Amino acid sequence: MRKSLQSVGLLLTVMGVSGVIDHLWTQPILGIVLNAFNRFVVERVPGLQENAILANLGLSAVGILLIVVTEALSRTRSAT
Repeated sequence: MRKSLQSVGLLLTVMGVSGVIDHLWTQPILGIVLNAFNRFVVERVPGLQENAILANLGLSAVGILLIVVTEALSRTRSAT
């Protein structure tokens, strides 16, 4: 379970960074997968359209937070 949550966190982090890159330049690598957040969420929510870079950075922050919390919880359980 820990590895799958960390994998999801890594995917969210990469998707967020890819979205920022896509808004600043053109994202040529795996754009259809990595920019799914931009295509399906950001474009459909009016408040996020204006702040797309911040939304993508927030997605990256959630991914990093998921990785860190999962790692911290696994260390706490293994210590007991």
